[in-house]
Parts: sequence; C-alpha cells; structure tokens
Amino acid sequence: MTTVTFLGTGCMQPTKQRNHAGILLSSGTENILFDCGEGIQRQMRVAGIKPAKVTRLCITHFHGDHVFGIAGLMSSMGADQFAKKLHVYGPKGTKKYLDHLWKSFAAKDIIEHEVHEVSSGVFFENESFSLEAQPLKHSTTCIGFKFKENDKRRIMVAKANKLGLEGPILGKLQQGNNVVVKGKTIRADEITTLVRGKIVSYVTDTALCNGVNKLAKEADLLIIEGTFLDDLEENASKSNHLTVKQAALVASENNVKKLVITHLSQRYKSSADATSEARDYFDESVIAEDFMKIEV
Repeated sequence: MTTVTFLGTGCMQPTKQRNHAGILLSSGTENILFDCGEGIQRQMRVAGIKPAKVTRLCITHFHGDHVFGIAGLMSSMGADQFAKKLHVYGPKGTKKYLDHLWKSFAAKDIIEHEVHEVSSGVFFENESFSLEAQPLKHSTTCIGFKFKENDKRRIMVAKANKLGLEGPILGKLQQGNNVVVKGKTIRADEITTLVRGKIVSYVTDTALCNGVNKLAKEADLLIIEGTFLDDLEENASKSNHLTVKQAALVASENNVKKLVITHLSQRYKSSADATSEARDYFDESVIAEDFMKIEV
C-alpha cells in the first residue's frame, strides 16, 4: 500500500496552518520526499516520521519555499546515523545548487548522497515502481514527478485451487511465466489477471503546459498546485501558477481518480472557497492540509 503524508501545503510564505512545500510518499521500504521547504524536518517529527527514514528526495525547482529545508534535513539525517546513500533528483543545475549550499555554512554530519539531474521520462525503475519526470512551465527551471507502481498479476484463486496449483508454481505464474504441470502447459494469462499499478503525480509550480497533462493522465492521485482562485487568474498567469479551477479541469480532462490541490496562497485563511471552486469542475477534489494522509 502507498501512503502520502502532506507535510507542507502552503505557498511562498508559511502561515500558522500551512508550512512550506513537502510531500512524503511511503511505499514498502521506500519513503520518497517531494520538495523540502523550510521546516519540513520538524513537520516530520510532529507527524511521527523520523527524517532518517527518507530514501529519496525529489526536487521540483530551486525557489526557496521548496528547498530551504534541505540542509537541515540532511544534517539531521546524519545526526540520526543514516546508514545509506540518499538519492537526490532534481532539474538541471541541482548539483551546482547543492554544492553552493554546503559551502554556505559550516556543514556538519551531511549524509552521503548522490545527485541525479533529470528532465523528461522515466529516470528510475526497480521491481516495485518507477519514477518519471516531465518539464513544467515556471519562472525558473522546474519539473514535476510521477510515481507508478509496477503492474502486478493476481492469482485467480478458484481456478488455481481447481487445478491443484500451489507454492512456487503460483509464484512463477504471478511473475507472468507459463508453467508445465503433469505434462500440461498452464499459461499465466489463464490463471492470473493483470492489475494496473497505482499512479501518484506531484505537479508544482507551473502554468498549463504539456508536462502537466502527461503527469496527470490516468493518475489515481494527482497532487497539483492551485495557488489562486479563478478571480485571480491574471495573477496566476503572470507568475506561472495554476488556479484552483485550472487544476480541477486538468483532473477532469485526464481521467484522474482523486485530486488534491496544494500550494494555496497565504491570502486564503480558509480552504472553503477553494474546495467549492474545485468541486464545481471535479467532484473528487480536496484541498490539502498539513498532516493530512491519503492511502492509494
């Protein structure tokens, strides 16, 4: 099961209710942090999550509200005896930015890490999931991310029992391999059904562009910015951000299952108006709140 924890859901300025950007996706032994705004490591402590549990860090862009927490997080991970290598993924320029970051203060206990600059397409894949990036349209180089579980085969139990199949044979069929039992070939597609892996996409900060739609398409959970309400669409356009309405329409047009709108401007003291506007265009919409959790 994949769980998403919202650690920071605000915009450029944090508020009493909303921290700077940060979303933690947990799946199996992986804990993937998308963006790391100021205060994210404290948000993790409040949520009962140890910073040293993070396995991968995905950075959308280098505006401060998305990266000011990196130095503190990686220092704390070192102090917590993080014993692995942290993989950091970000847009072109990430290596330079981080090199400058470590030189800007008396860095101590910074954990071992490897930086990968990514731009478009699948950049990581293992036996459980893949990670994909797509370029977005913002005032600085920016990318969005897609997490996709690998498709799995589910055993048709009744058919398997009828044929007396068990143990390692079922394992082979589940891997998509045909097997021979008592001289008879049993095909994987006769005894299993293919279950599509769940998709979680994270899209911020951006104006409408092809990358937005590529990331949103068929997502089981789309986490996307909606910085302004529709009456401030001109403000959104000038700053290369999305409105709540635009975010909801993206979900509607791309067969999204559930929409969570984040990165709400600090001008909005309540999420009620944003919720109402989003649901005018896409029923399965919610506005993100700090410490909210969603299982996918």
